[in-house]
Amino acid sequence: MKKNNFLPFLLIISIFINVGVSLSTYINAHEVSSEQVFIAQSSLAELVDESSPSVVRIAIRGKVASQRNPFSDDPFFERFFGQPQMPREREFGGGGSGVIVDGKEGYIITNHHVIERADEIKVFTKNGDEYLAEVIGSDPGTDIAVLQITDLEKTLKTIQLGDSNSLRVGDFALAIGAPFGLSQTVTSGIISALGRPQMSTDGYGDSIQTDAAINPGNSGGALINMQGELVGIPSSIFTRGGGNIGIGFAIPVNTVKNIMNQIINFGSVKRGLLGVIISDINKEIAEQLGIEATKGALIQEVSPDSAAEIAGLEAGDVIIEVNKKTITNSSDLRNTIGLKRSGESVDMIVLRNNKELNIAAELGELVAQEPVKADELNSLLAGAELSDYIPEGKVKAQGVIILSVAANSNAANARLQKGDIIYSVGRTEINNLSEFKSIIKDKDILVLRVNRMGRLLIIQMRK
Repeated sequence: MKKNNFLPFLLIISIFINVGVSLSTYINAHEVSSEQVFIAQSSLAELVDESSPSVVRIAIRGKVASQRNPFSDDPFFERFFGQPQMPREREFGGGGSGVIVDGKEGYIITNHHVIERADEIKVFTKNGDEYLAEVIGSDPGTDIAVLQITDLEKTLKTIQLGDSNSLRVGDFALAIGAPFGLSQTVTSGIISALGRPQMSTDGYGDSIQTDAAINPGNSGGALINMQGELVGIPSSIFTRGGGNIGIGFAIPVNTVKNIMNQIINFGSVKRGLLGVIISDINKEIAEQLGIEATKGALIQEVSPDSAAEIAGLEAGDVIIEVNKKTITNSSDLRNTIGLKRSGESVDMIVLRNNKELNIAAELGELVAQEPVKADELNSLLAGAELSDYIPEGKVKAQGVIILSVAANSNAANARLQKGDIIYSVGRTEINNLSEFKSIIKDKDILVLRVNRMGRLLIIQMRK
């Protein structure tokens, strides 16, 4: 018997017509956002075409100290040859991505870690144009840097800045950058989480989490929404093997705007300082102190002559609001104050004896110490950059902190790491770089007591 194939065909046509009518009816009956319209489309090419010319590839070159001894990993040979004493320089290359935020003036936003220690910076646009750029200013605390093209001959495409405060978990997002040095690449995903804490313990602000693929080289590029607006700057990934596993982080564009404007208008970031040592509040602490609040930042200590003392803050106060922003924990307060400029006034709501007080303070300045090359102090420490260590909320140094360690340098071979805090040489305690310099000068052997994330270590070095 011959089968009739015409009826199934009519059924399929009917289904498509009904779906089309239903979708049309829904769109006409409801307010549909531009993001929902994009979802209904089969391609995001127009969106990418509009935004991608504002994303550039960055290539850098620089020099780094290197004192690699071919036998330094072998204790047997190290007994005879020791550590190399004279620092040598070797060239290195690297790069990442950037975003044009002012095409007329040639301003580009990227990550601080992309251009750190760069002697030469080249910028490559999507259409292949090549420019030289210089660093206008950089802020390690937020990992944001502002570049300016020095040989700009024409106006470049400026990206539109969005509002990261309007983001919601589940919003669609695109990441545009130059991963692994490739030409421009676009990946898609969603906003996976908001308000993620910084992966760096000394950083400021929080992060946007996305599953849009972010890989090495995407740093400094663009995370855009479905309106083509910049909502974040990709900065880091969580990975076990160096590649993307769907957990990437971006700096919110509202943080970027703040830091960018400070750098462009003032040439640097002058971070606000309240002058308090703070902690979180939990149920046990609240019960012990008779505090009814379980959220906020508990003041443990107020530094003398600080903005906090002048404003009248006291140990035991709980800060629950700053400039109408709710403070849920100590990190919240640190980020909020750290993203304010010194000299700004802040209005706080404080709990004291379970009563709310309104207190205003004019922020002091968190002085950023200029890094010192350690090989200028003693060649044993070549490859490290040092600074006074001033704990959060304090105004005086309490040791020396290692800001960076060059690969294969004396400092690296001695197992020193970025973030290590040196608090004594032998049995002599040190409070600052000046004391450290006077103690280690001309020494052939160093025994350093180091605090590494709460662990106490002994580091021995000899010529």
